[in-house]
Amino acid sequence: MQEHIPTYDEALALLKEFNQSESLLKHACAVEGVMRYMARKAGEDEEKWGIVGLMHDLDYEQFPEQHCQKTREILEARGWPEEYIRAIVSHGWGICSDAEPQSSMEKTLYAIDELTGLVTAAALVRPSKSVMDMETKSVMKKWKDKSFAAGVNRSIIEQGSAMLGVELRELVSDTIMGMREVSGKIGL
Repeated sequence: MQEHIPTYDEALALLKEFNQSESLLKHACAVEGVMRYMARKAGEDEEKWGIVGLMHDLDYEQFPEQHCQKTREILEARGWPEEYIRAIVSHGWGICSDAEPQSSMEKTLYAIDELTGLVTAAALVRPSKSVMDMETKSVMKKWKDKSFAAGVNRSIIEQGSAMLGVELRELVSDTIMGMREVSGKIGL
């Protein structure tokens, strides 16, 4: 099958075909927003990074036990480029995938996926319930409280930060900035 570079609209339609959960769709948009922000910051392809971020949990709602494996199947059947598929699959490295993040795009997705969850949780306990007035120090304070957003795997975030060669604080700040750009879409 010939490789097909997906458009944003095609990616969004496919995501909605496999996901009905509002929280999963908002999470996908949050990750997309941060990926776009990070791509711009790095001088990379914002559309590609955004689509990869949007699609990273494509199979999670319907196939949680086969997370990442089903995504590869679904996207290969539609002729998606291997670069996109590999990036998406690598975000599950060490959990549900053997694909270790290699490229800057892959490392970024790996680092920020869990972090968007922590930032979302931190925003929801603010009086404003928004990322628009959130500061990095607020998230860092919540980071230290292991019982806060206990489902967020902090070691993955730390490992991703190290892979990228950036301080955790900078990664948190960039994640907040990326989420601000999509605050309307994600309800924060």
